[in-house]
Amino acid sequence: MSRDRVMAINRRMLQGPYVSLDRDRPLIRLPYTSFTIGTLVLPITGLVVSLFISLVYHFEDAIYTHCHVSNYLPSISGAISRIPERYIWRCCIGLHSAPRYLMAASYFSFYRSRFAEKLPELILSGLALLCNLTENSALLLLTYVASTEDYTVHKYAFFVFIVSSLLHMLITCRLWHVIKKHYVNPEEATSYKWKLRLFLFNVSCCVAAAYFFRRHNKHCETGVYTLFAFCEYLVVFSNMAFHGMVHWDLGNHMVMVAPTPEDKRY
Repeated sequence: MSRDRVMAINRRMLQGPYVSLDRDRPLIRLPYTSFTIGTLVLPITGLVVSLFISLVYHFEDAIYTHCHVSNYLPSISGAISRIPERYIWRCCIGLHSAPRYLMAASYFSFYRSRFAEKLPELILSGLALLCNLTENSALLLLTYVASTEDYTVHKYAFFVFIVSSLLHMLITCRLWHVIKKHYVNPEEATSYKWKLRLFLFNVSCCVAAAYFFRRHNKHCETGVYTLFAFCEYLVVFSNMAFHGMVHWDLGNHMVMVAPTPEDKRY
């Protein structure tokens, strides 16, 4: 009798009456749609609650600008830099970030299965993963280093977040253009169309936000910073919507915690 067989018999004897087929079942089975919705609700909730508290309780401080002109909306940095808004936002983004890393890895695995024999697309898939991880890490950095604490770090983290976000969207649109072209699937074609629309909308909002920010700093006109803040909101919400497309692309998958094959042998 082989050594592995003897070990298996001894293990069964030690377990005795407590052996059950239930131990081979997954400990957690969560539909990917529920997983992604829960992940995306966190930053939306954190942002909306922070903006509400800032407007109601910290209005004057939140809308303050260096040139003392009238302003009606706080920027996101202004809305999350005070207490308790700072802690609400940090809590939501902290809980949101870990599943985002898993979502990035899931997309990379999905792309590898689709582009197993296409080297250019495999390289783009790796770049998309890198941009996605960088974007999430930069979001964590600018979240936990407020503009009132270290403006330079916060500014550069925001710049890295925007650049990596736009690159990720652009690469993703390219990959899904290839998928739409080679796989006749109405859902995948619709997914590509919405990704492209959200990407173009996000770029437009980024350009508009940059224009209003520069114009505000140069001319200090009344209400211009409000337009910048509004465009900033649209940038963030369109970014969330773009990442939310994962529930469409991978909605038929499951997030599972299950025994390893080695555990199932005994």
